[in-house]
Amino acid sequence: MPKGEAARPKLKSSETSTASSNQPRRLIGVHLSTTGGVAGAVRRAPEVGANTLQIFSSSPRMWRASKVTADQASATRAAREELGVGPLVIHTSYLVNLCSQSSEVCEKSVLAFRGEIERALALGAEYLVVHPGSYRGMTRKQGLELAAKSIQNAIAGLPWQQTPFHILIENTAGAEFSLGGSFEQVAELIEHLRPHAPVAACLDTCHTHVSGYDIVSEAGWAETMAQIEKTVGFETVRVWHCNDAKAERGSKLDRHQHIGEGKIGLDPFRRLLREPKFSHAAFIAETPVDAPGDEERNVLTLRGLAGSLLPH
Repeated sequence: MPKGEAARPKLKSSETSTASSNQPRRLIGVHLSTTGGVAGAVRRAPEVGANTLQIFSSSPRMWRASKVTADQASATRAAREELGVGPLVIHTSYLVNLCSQSSEVCEKSVLAFRGEIERALALGAEYLVVHPGSYRGMTRKQGLELAAKSIQNAIAGLPWQQTPFHILIENTAGAEFSLGGSFEQVAELIEHLRPHAPVAACLDTCHTHVSGYDIVSEAGWAETMAQIEKTVGFETVRVWHCNDAKAERGSKLDRHQHIGEGKIGLDPFRRLLREPKFSHAAFIAETPVDAPGDEERNVLTLRGLAGSLLPH
């Protein structure tokens, strides 16, 4: 038995049923490697039970990135069309810090983020997820204003207007000086950017939990949903990163765990996947790959928790 499989939580029989053809389609996927090309990742998505996916468009730990060739873009679009996979979500490189007080790092981040946008547009990706960055050495207000300005500069002059492309501001784990550690901060940055760029939100279950929001208890879940509605807004949330958490609520520690095996547990994911107010959103796991088959097991767990709203 592969490592980690024995601990996989059991789903109720009602949660593993197949959806009928007239039921809503949930968009459930996982972050996949692009080794062998983006088109290959798209083709792998259905093999692990997914109908959407997230990728890195380049190495997440290197500044230099190759441009997307016309052949690569064409193959990716063709694979998506053939298999009905989408949306395609790209996660920005970990190096990008759009509110760095270092002018050198900030300039490199703007150039790198512009490259991310160019690759996303070339591939026909709907969403580009970004962590706003660390404003260490500045006030939070200064950091927010700099992040907004950096994103404006990065997208200036690029042909996004006739596409479905959106930049998604992701909430963070709430570490000191990290911009986006609350729904209010995510909403504030989005409002700064609306006049200048296509922008929406990505919320992460692990980040939400460890930043201090209660999504585990029923009462806490209801309060957290009310906070999302009051700040970011349900329609603005285009993607949910579905990750269980290894750390306690409020710990600020961003440590992802397999669905149902961490401090969050299965019930909150069941509530999330069955929440009609997020019927438009994509649900994408960024869970660990500890053993072969982990990507598929996490996707199938999410599909099972969606119950009657399975992808079809």
